[in-house]
Parts: sequence; C-alpha cells; structure tokens
Amino acid sequence: MKNAFLARMLSASVGALLAAGMAHAAPATDPNPVGESETSDVMPLAAPSPAWFYVDGGWDMDGTSIFDTESGKMKGMVVTRRLTDLALDPAGKYYYVAETIWSKANRGTRQDMVSVYDSRDMKLVTEIAIPGRILIGMRKNNFIVSDDGKWGFVYNLDPASSVNVVDLAKRKFYKNIELPGCASMIPNPGVGFSALCSDGSLATVKVAGATPQITRTEPFFSATDDPIFDNYIYDATKKRAVMLSYTGLIYTATIGATPAVAKPFSIQAAAGIRAGETKPLEINWLPGGRQVMALHRATGRLFVLMHMGEYWSHKAPGTEIWEVDLTTQKVVKRLPLEEAITNIQVTQTDKPMIVANDEKKNGIVIDATTWEEKHRIENAGAGVITVASAN
Repeated sequence: MKNAFLARMLSASVGALLAAGMAHAAPATDPNPVGESETSDVMPLAAPSPAWFYVDGGWDMDGTSIFDTESGKMKGMVVTRRLTDLALDPAGKYYYVAETIWSKANRGTRQDMVSVYDSRDMKLVTEIAIPGRILIGMRKNNFIVSDDGKWGFVYNLDPASSVNVVDLAKRKFYKNIELPGCASMIPNPGVGFSALCSDGSLATVKVAGATPQITRTEPFFSATDDPIFDNYIYDATKKRAVMLSYTGLIYTATIGATPAVAKPFSIQAAAGIRAGETKPLEINWLPGGRQVMALHRATGRLFVLMHMGEYWSHKAPGTEIWEVDLTTQKVVKRLPLEEAITNIQVTQTDKPMIVANDEKKNGIVIDATTWEEKHRIENAGAGVITVASAN
C-alpha cells in the first residue's frame, strides 16, 4: 500500500509539472517556427597580411590553419591534406597547393596537381595537372614559386629526380626537367631555379629554351659527413640563400646565373663556445628540429633552434632559440624555452614576431624584440610554418 501511494504521488507531481510547462509554452507567434528554412552567408577574408602565419596540420590534422600574430586568433584554413605542399602567391591573391589524390581514396587512378585557391573566399579556382610529384611531408622547398609569382616548381621523383615547371599565369603545365641527384629548390629570378645536390654542389637550371641549361658550383659541403638541413631559407630581397649544416655551420649563397657560396661560420663559435663536431659521444649545443631556422630579412637576424646533444641528433627539437646577426656573425641573444620546439618562423613585419609549434601541437607567438610570449594557441598544428614574403 505504501508503494502504491508513492506511485500515485509521483504521477500527480509529473502531471503538475507537465501542466505548468504547457502553461508557459511558447506563444503561437513563435519568431522561429519549426520548419522555417535558414540562410547563411560566408564572410570573405581580408587580404593576406604579413602578420599572419600558416601552420600545416602535419600527420594528425588535415588543413593548413591561418593565424594572426596580433590577436592570436584563427582567420581561416587552406584545404590541404597529408603530404601536400603549400606556397603563397607573392601578390597575395592565391594559395597554391601541390597535392596528390586517388580516385578510390587510397588506390585507383592517381592524379597529381597544383590546386589554386582564391585567398579571399578560399574557393577553388582551378586545378593544374602535372605528371607527378614526390610524396613526402614537413618540407618547405619541394614546391616553390618564383619571385614574380608567374612560375611554380614542383619536385618530382618519378622514377628519377626531376622538377615539374608550372606556368601559374596561364594555369598550365609547362615542362618537366630531369635533375639527377638534386632536390630542395630555391627560386632564381630571371633564370629559373637552383637546387642542392648530393655531391655537395648547388645546381642552377635555366628554364627557358627548348633544352634547359644546368650548371653547378664546386662542391662546398659534404652530404655524408655534414649534411645541410633541407628546410633552408631563401631571401628574395637580397637574392641569397641561408643554409645550416648538422654541426652548426651557417652558409650564405648569392643566387643568380652563377651562384656564389661564401665561407661558412660556426654558430657555436659565434656564441663563444667550441664549434660543433662529427665525433661520436661529443656533447655540444647543436641545431635540431624539422624547420630549424627562420630569417628576418630586413634586419638580417637568423633565429635557430638549438639543443644539447651529439652529432646526428639533428631531429631533436630545440630547447633554446639563438638569434644570430648575419652581418657580424655573432649570436646576440639566447632564449631558453619552456617547451621544446620543432618548427620556427618569423614574420617579415617591422616588429617581427617569432612563430613556432611544440611537440604538443601548440602554436606559440613570441615578440622577436622583447622575447615576450604573446600568444599560445592550443592544437594549432604540428607541421611546417609559412609566412608571407618569406620562402
């Protein structure tokens, strides 16, 4: 009897609640009645800003996210997937993506292309078919755009080393140029492109004409004893490349019809410590990471990720950032890091901002003058970082 009484009381209470809810129901003139269609619009992005940076998602995330260093906020996303390469139009009108797809996702007919996206509404403009491209991630120099924005160069390995030249102005494939033993390209204005080679030389390819002309410098580094990091830097303003070896040698090369490579200097010696060595078990400060350095072109300041380790620890992330004055060949600042960093870039603004990501995919924005951390962005991406007007 007690249970029956409780059941009746519960039933009465529920009924009272339902009645109260009906008494306070929405009025008959609901401004958003069920079934009414909604409309949405798309707000276009502003023109690409030198204060923005672009972070590839890496292995864990599709897409290249666009962030603003001033606000720390995300501005948009370029459609990219694993093993794609992003390049920016120097005029800021387009984003170029060198990519590969299959008709059945992971199999079927393979298609290689350069996809062109409008930088304001992010819509696909066109696809430029190419014969092939190398499938490898975390590289900056597999796909480059000429300084004038008219040509794209896509590194290929099908089956031998070659470069696909794409006419970006006419939106069509131009030609394939075989380049045995060379990769990691540099724009070469008025000529075509240059590339590092396994014999330690720098090859230069004159693209125009029926038969491309290829010349090489004398070997200046050893690819087996002290290789150069492939994510090196091209300075379009000074027409020079800045390269860094595993032991910490900094090379600069003037880029032109006949490139000239200057004598390197040791980043460790520039900081007042002993130079890096190739001997095993010799612990020293060494460069490391994937995208290991960044250059602010106007000031000639190079920012390098450094860690304590022995030779061949070049994949280890940086625990410090060293700022190098390329003119005086001196390390002028050292910044210890709270979290180890794998990729680094710097905006080409008057007040430069260092942008980086750590092993937890956090994006970090640091004032390059005061060394103050401005923003920390969770889950920004783990891949390479791109900024406007910097290759």
